[in-house]
Amino acid sequence: MADDESVGSRLMGLVFSDQESKRLRLRKPIEGIVDDTERGPHLKRLLGPWQLTFLGVGHIIGVGIFVLVGPAIGNWAGPSIIISMLIAATTCGLVALCYSEFASMMPVAGSAYAYSYASFGEFFAWIIGWDLILEYAVGATAVAIGWSGYFYTLTAGFGVPFEWTHPPAVCNDAGACGIINLPAIGIILFLTILMSRGAKEAANLNFIIVIVKLAAILIFILVAAALFNGNAFADFQPNGWGGTFTGAAIIFFAFIGFDAVSTAAEEAKDPAKDMKTAIVGSLGVATVVYLLIGLTVVGLMTDGFGMAELGVSSSALADALSFHGQGTAAALVAGGALFAITSVLLVSLYAQPRIFFALARDGLLPDRFARLNKHQVPSQTIWTTGILVAFFAGFVGIGEAAELTNIGTLFAFILVAFGIFKLRKERPDIHRPFKVPLFPIVPIAAIIMSAFLMLSLPFHTWVRFIAWLFAGFFIYAYFGLTHSKLARRAGMVPPEAVAPPAPKEGA
Repeated sequence: MADDESVGSRLMGLVFSDQESKRLRLRKPIEGIVDDTERGPHLKRLLGPWQLTFLGVGHIIGVGIFVLVGPAIGNWAGPSIIISMLIAATTCGLVALCYSEFASMMPVAGSAYAYSYASFGEFFAWIIGWDLILEYAVGATAVAIGWSGYFYTLTAGFGVPFEWTHPPAVCNDAGACGIINLPAIGIILFLTILMSRGAKEAANLNFIIVIVKLAAILIFILVAAALFNGNAFADFQPNGWGGTFTGAAIIFFAFIGFDAVSTAAEEAKDPAKDMKTAIVGSLGVATVVYLLIGLTVVGLMTDGFGMAELGVSSSALADALSFHGQGTAAALVAGGALFAITSVLLVSLYAQPRIFFALARDGLLPDRFARLNKHQVPSQTIWTTGILVAFFAGFVGIGEAAELTNIGTLFAFILVAFGIFKLRKERPDIHRPFKVPLFPIVPIAAIIMSAFLMLSLPFHTWVRFIAWLFAGFFIYAYFGLTHSKLARRAGMVPPEAVAPPAPKEGA
């Protein structure tokens, strides 16, 4: 009980006392962030513009477009999925410009966490760092489960047992129920081993995978274009604008990932130039690909394969080709989907350890998470991430793993856009190799559109998100509050953190 009271008093003090209110405003200067990076443990600059761009493409094009495009069209948007995609892409594009300005100013690991440290202060930086776990680690769990589902679909004909390829409580029509999801665990551990051997090796593998999955998408587009049915667009908005906007909220998942490029800023050879190119370029490539896929999927709708069938399809691209008798092309697309999901998982597992690394380097997590191995990568955080993600991917369902990813990402987007405002006003003197154009229209639009999509999410998602943030408050109160390197340098560590309180009389 005493520990609970101690944490509670720290949290109350953090909110209400004058001293701790200053902690909320304690920020690390941009120059300090860069200098600390150069003086302390830092990552090696190995990645060029093509590797960085493909890192973004690898994370964006994956589960979202291969899995969600069917339900988004069939249940909500119909042919207006094109407008839904443009809404989601515009939201991400506005935010991508904000990320690009920050990444060019602060070429360090940490992404939105580092940007919030400079804009809002340590406490909000911790919250956003904690929030990013939802996008990368929790998102990686969902992606690994999706990967396993495609793996089972492709190998079930060879006698691969259902029980060992699905988590508990998942059963098939034959009555078989999952025990443990071994394929999900296996792919995570394989990629973890690869990434512990160096960033360049991981980036090179991602480059190859992205080429393969783009080839599979090209096959789909070419085959589907030959079967295109223009009459499918006659009822353009079957559910009105409400369906179009809901479709945008759903398909937004497919555009998440460009921000993962910013986690690699510390490993970029020329971050001032390459980060903008990679962040905006990867989103641009994905948007063009998605619009072509959206057009051609709708163009394959006909009697027997319409909105009802798409609404329940988790592999709409392959299913649409199969319906039209294109079995070989459907198999190639399904195989490409497996590669696509692999690259998303790779980039998620690449990004999360760099968030942990940045938190530990600032003293908000134990120092061991900031140590680099002989390959100049944070191996402890890589393995911690890999083991945790593998455990949850082995035993939970995709619904439980995926439900928080969207709201956590949008929350990060809003803070990054707000940060542009704050630093433009407070530090106009800072050299900005890239500036957000049409300021302040772009960040304002980014905030409004991100908030709109965030507010469209279900109530239970908000409840779980708030619970997640409160868990982060307690961890910060227990550890970060008393171990922050910035607070120690400023002489703002609370007295009770230095020496434990004296025991009560009679104790």
